[in-house]
Amino acid sequence: MIGGRLALNRAEVAGLTGAAYSTVNHWCRHRARFAFPEGFQYDDREWFWLDDIEAFHTAHQAAKRAELTKVDRRGDPQDLIGSGAAARVLGYRSYRNLPDTLYDRPDRVETLPDGRLRRLWFRRTVWAVADARTGRQSTGRTPGTHGARKPHPYADDPRLPAAIALLAEVDRTGRDRRGLGVALAQQLGITQRTAQRLLAAACAASGTTTGQGA
Repeated sequence: MIGGRLALNRAEVAGLTGAAYSTVNHWCRHRARFAFPEGFQYDDREWFWLDDIEAFHTAHQAAKRAELTKVDRRGDPQDLIGSGAAARVLGYRSYRNLPDTLYDRPDRVETLPDGRLRRLWFRRTVWAVADARTGRQSTGRTPGTHGARKPHPYADDPRLPAAIALLAEVDRTGRDRRGLGVALAQQLGITQRTAQRLLAAACAASGTTTGQGA
């Protein structure tokens, strides 16, 4: 609270919007392109007004929804499909475009003969993720969303305690936080992008910041 108004640091902006910390940095670097709010300095730290961020996020989400791909609603909701088919259901050209909320939470995982993992989702799960982009109500299950709106999409992720524990260990020993994303990714066997988002959620829960280069 600064001068009677709520303000957020960059990690808290990431927590509020569900964006990666690196995405918030990108918005700041290209402020004019994204119409991202101007920050301000207070106690030698950078802050953003909460109401400015909320207004930006509302407009940003509306712009993204205007560019959404068309979803393929054909097929049995109980069908199990792979990443390529899931991408086609969402209207993407490649599985590499699958959102983290889907890619990181498959309904089933199969181990192929060469040791690689094959992720599978029920068709209804893919539809639910598509519906979540627009706020549309769905009879399918949206991974990680139950009940009221959560402060961060990774708020109830079972991997979050590992991120919180890692942050606590670093703070306790006084180590530099740089490189935590790599360390957490290796520990959990996940992508660095997902690790950064888990760290952002952990920081939002503790009211701290990951710092540059985490």
